[in-house]
Amino acid sequence: MKVLAINGSPRKKGNTSQLIDEVFKVLQSHGIDTEQVQVGGELIRGCNACYICKKKADKKCHNDEDIINPLIEKMIEADGILMASPTYFSNVSAELKAVIDRTGVVNRANGFMFQRKVGAAIVTARRAGQVAAFDAINHYFLACQMIVPGANYWNMGIGKDKGDVQNDAEGLENMQNLGENMAWLLKRVVE
Repeated sequence: MKVLAINGSPRKKGNTSQLIDEVFKVLQSHGIDTEQVQVGGELIRGCNACYICKKKADKKCHNDEDIINPLIEKMIEADGILMASPTYFSNVSAELKAVIDRTGVVNRANGFMFQRKVGAAIVTARRAGQVAAFDAINHYFLACQMIVPGANYWNMGIGKDKGDVQNDAEGLENMQNLGENMAWLLKRVVE
């Protein structure tokens, strides 16, 4: 089994990445392979609604000038997908939104190829606005017909500067619970 984390933060090893790592520790303790892909800070175009992906149905986006198609390949191979983002003006980062839009259209154009994969959102914020970002990711998972595990609270961490989430005991505990619930669900869905 494998879980792919898509990190929408441009800060390498920042708070968003650190929360992903907390979930990964738990998943790895259950023998689940993990991989984190940094999309934040990358130049990713938004969907231009050309729908060539629908005409071709080849599991690819027609725009082959950025990291989306290699990312789609990784998403197809994964059993579970974490999408994580810092909160920017009460939503996900622009790069993660482009990933959501483009992979979402390719998913639908190819008979819901992400259907029944396990998907979970992780969101960081300095202070507030994270509920809308959390909802944006979960709406994507549900529209892709994915299965979303819960935890003891919303999958969020609070912190402004790099490493601040390490002081958010409740956020860290929630990531551990998310990891346990995701591992439990993956074992039932995949096996």
